[in-house]
Amino acid sequence: MAREPQRIKRRERKNITSGIAHVNASFNN
Repeated sequence: MAREPQRIKRRERKNITSGIAHVNASFNN
């Protein structure tokens, strides 16, 4: 999953926490 955090942040503006958590989990793994 090579997605940009900025894109998720912009798309998931309402769920900013979920977006960051998802990106963090993906990058962590």
